[in-house]
Amino acid sequence: MNNIEKVFSHGKAFIPFITCGDPSLEITEQLVLAMERAGADLVELGIPFSDPTAEGPVIQAANLRALSGGVTTDKIFQMVRRIRTQSQIPLVFMTYANVVFSYGTERFIQTAAEIGMDGLILPDVPFEEKEEFDAVCQKYGLAFISLIAPTSHERIACIAREANGFIYCVSSLGVTGVRSKITTDLGSMIALVKQEKKIPCAVGFGISTPEQARRVAAVADGVIVGSAIVKLCGQHGCGCIAPVTDYVRSMKAAIADL
Repeated sequence: MNNIEKVFSHGKAFIPFITCGDPSLEITEQLVLAMERAGADLVELGIPFSDPTAEGPVIQAANLRALSGGVTTDKIFQMVRRIRTQSQIPLVFMTYANVVFSYGTERFIQTAAEIGMDGLILPDVPFEEKEEFDAVCQKYGLAFISLIAPTSHERIACIAREANGFIYCVSSLGVTGVRSKITTDLGSMIALVKQEKKIPCAVGFGISTPEQARRVAAVADGVIVGSAIVKLCGQHGCGCIAPVTDYVRSMKAAIADL
């Protein structure tokens, strides 16, 4: 059983996303440790990119703040090395194909594996084009995590069959961001996955309140929250650790007994 599988083996998983370097890499490092203490089961680390097409305004703004603060992929790798001296919480990078390409696909994935990352999510790489990344991830033991959307329909079975780690189920069409309600039939989407492969399904995009988290976790194996946390980082800057910790604790508590 790998690190990611372990996450889902003891109840519903809470998976927070943060943008590396917003407000600073020092704070990002502290946030990972604080969120783990607050009950986070796996953390998605966003590597900032100048044109993050899947992101709404909150995460776009965080990307720009981080990049203007001088964040680079190498500096993020160094931060992960420091985190790994203090924590073994599963960590997954979320970024864009261009970031990996420009670094060198093999060099990026090999380094990510060496520093102790567990997986990689590239939301702009469609299933049909994943092979060049997936093959290298398999070579170095990194899970290349697939996304399915409400429009994936007949492709869901194909995606599930080849999936690793967990499946990222996109709850709503459009970009990331807080939504007042989620109308997608998540249950049938997840059922299609499970028919093909016994792989955990975590739902993200639009979840921001404990009530939403609880409703989603009733049908899914995990809940992913990004924009609501990144918003707190934007609002509080270097003082974000306490409010983010409280938020993560409340979200984990909402799904803990399911």
